[in-house]
Amino acid sequence: MNDRNRFRKEPPVTTPAARMRAIIQRGYGTPGEVLAMSDAPKPVPGAGQVLVQVRATSVNTPDWISVTGEPYIFRLRSGLRQPTQSVRGSDVAGTVEAVGSGVGDLRPGDEVFGSLWDNAVQQPSGTFAEFAVVPAAQLLKKPAELSFQEAAASVMSGLTALTAMRDVGKVGPGSRVLINGASGGVGTMAVQIAKLLGGHVTAVASGRNVAMLRSLGADEVIAYTTQDFTQSSRRWDVILDNVMNHPPSRTVKVLEPGGTFIPNSVGNSGGLFAGLLRMARASLIRKKSVNVGLVKLDVTRDNLATLAELLASRKIRVVIDRAYPLRDAAKAVAHMLGHRSRGKVALTVDGANATNGAMSWL
Repeated sequence: MNDRNRFRKEPPVTTPAARMRAIIQRGYGTPGEVLAMSDAPKPVPGAGQVLVQVRATSVNTPDWISVTGEPYIFRLRSGLRQPTQSVRGSDVAGTVEAVGSGVGDLRPGDEVFGSLWDNAVQQPSGTFAEFAVVPAAQLLKKPAELSFQEAAASVMSGLTALTAMRDVGKVGPGSRVLINGASGGVGTMAVQIAKLLGGHVTAVASGRNVAMLRSLGADEVIAYTTQDFTQSSRRWDVILDNVMNHPPSRTVKVLEPGGTFIPNSVGNSGGLFAGLLRMARASLIRKKSVNVGLVKLDVTRDNLATLAELLASRKIRVVIDRAYPLRDAAKAVAHMLGHRSRGKVALTVDGANATNGAMSWL
């Protein structure tokens, strides 16, 4: 060996960081303008976290709000000029790729579903990607009876509906429940859960959805194009409003005294916050006793287990309007922005079939 090279240190061998495909958002605007497939670093799970190979996810209201940046008040959370977190999505179903320290009950290869949604903290990355890091406490092993697509489409909408009907509305045998916007993701789940709890369910939607909602268990369906439920002489114990297309002061008039109004929409004419203010003022002026129940999405294993049992036993089912491949995430978000989807809009990653045709009831 040449003496001059005898003690020479070889440069360290470096391994390129693992990469993945993800839908990256650049700025606020229409989905087609700001969402595109791109190369991104593959995330690494930390303590108490799980790296999931995503097989399916779904589009939810927070996703299109974060894409459009409207209403502007929500930019206080997502970023004023551009989103601080560039990958959308919170629901997930897939296969465990790796686990961080402190995770003892999930192993690579396990099929899981859950959500990385947190009411207080914005997660560093989302699920519109091939891989996502999710808190282990917000994942559950997926029942074999559920497809990846079905499991992913159920989480945010299913847990919102479960919380609204069971915990906030306290629906029980004989409760008269009205669900405005009953044909969407939360609405289709809420109709079924309210009925399962013993409620008499009135669903409000467009005329084209009457047959579907009756098949899900609705006792009555009001087509909003021909009838305004706020002008009815009838009264309900619980109203879940997923649309907020009427001033809350009118909506509470059809509540029984002591009834519960659950707003679940960014609404029209000033949005949810303005709507709540109008409702509060109307309630004070009219001296009518009503309860206002806000839904706080709590992703826990207990709640996921309840949802999984209901789905696996087919006591409730997921309505999926369309499922798009990951590369078409912009089209999926735009489809939901049209506010005409029946049930959920899903995204599938390689290995899970996309169905861009008719609505499927899984």
